[in-house]
Amino acid sequence: MKNEQDFPGKGRKVGIVGIPLGFGAERKGSELGSAALRSAEIRGNLLAGHIRELGYEVKDYGDAEIIKPSYIAGSEENPKYLQEMLASCENIANVVKEILQNEAFPVILGGDHSIAVGTFSAISSFFRAQKKEIGLVWFDAHADINTQKTSSSGNLHGMPLAAILGYGEPSLVNLEEFSPKVNPKFCAHIGARDLDSGEKRLIRELGMRGNFFTMSEIDRYGMVACVENAINIASQASGGYAVTFDVDMIDPRFAPGSGTLVRGGTTYREAHLALEIIADHGGMRSFEIVEVNPMLDESNITVELAGELILSALGKTIL
Repeated sequence: MKNEQDFPGKGRKVGIVGIPLGFGAERKGSELGSAALRSAEIRGNLLAGHIRELGYEVKDYGDAEIIKPSYIAGSEENPKYLQEMLASCENIANVVKEILQNEAFPVILGGDHSIAVGTFSAISSFFRAQKKEIGLVWFDAHADINTQKTSSSGNLHGMPLAAILGYGEPSLVNLEEFSPKVNPKFCAHIGARDLDSGEKRLIRELGMRGNFFTMSEIDRYGMVACVENAINIASQASGGYAVTFDVDMIDPRFAPGSGTLVRGGTTYREAHLALEIIADHGGMRSFEIVEVNPMLDESNITVELAGELILSALGKTIL
């Protein structure tokens, strides 16, 4: 017989939104991630069904309208597809704010990680209107803190954290007409193991070295200590904190379906543990999962893992 603790979402609402945007990345396929997550069966049920089983009232808001490029960007364009990104971000922000205005918890299905410029700008703007600041926990193998001056590729999925912190292309930085979207002292990063020299320099200039819990720190101190420290940083913000999770934070053995794989990531269980701790702590105001690429997946294991991680973030437990 089930009891109260089996329904962590009782009395709460979830709004699912898909962001089928993949042009921020070099490799095609991440734009298919949101559809794959919606349609994948996880132990005999779809994602929305599993969320309802946790006690949540669920509404699917469909997909944000993405303005897709009609051309192939040249090597001289940096950042690539900027106008398409700006137009898409307006649509992304509108639907994310609609979910929040309806007093629901956004579950955001990416899409490459460039979508975080639009999604977090919307979240930050919503709480700013309430005179609250919002923190951020960013799970990723990469820092994603390049700017157009430090990026060698011009790919936008390597730049979103910089833009959120107020650095880089001005039109991205000033989305929602304010900057920065997060105070660096409320921003924590977990899982990094592949950083560019320009990113390392900016992290140190911002005084954020202590906010980055790299794979080296995870190896030394354990996932529990690193996630709890990250939560302590992000939860100092008066409005709580958002979480964005790039599946390439996980080792490719467990999550091969992503476009920028780096060996030496977390295990399947470490990824779940991180989100279980966040769910236990409370204070999370949205959850986003990105860089799921079904075209690169093997037997759908990355898609299914991503769905399972969403459930862990929403309070699903083993027992």
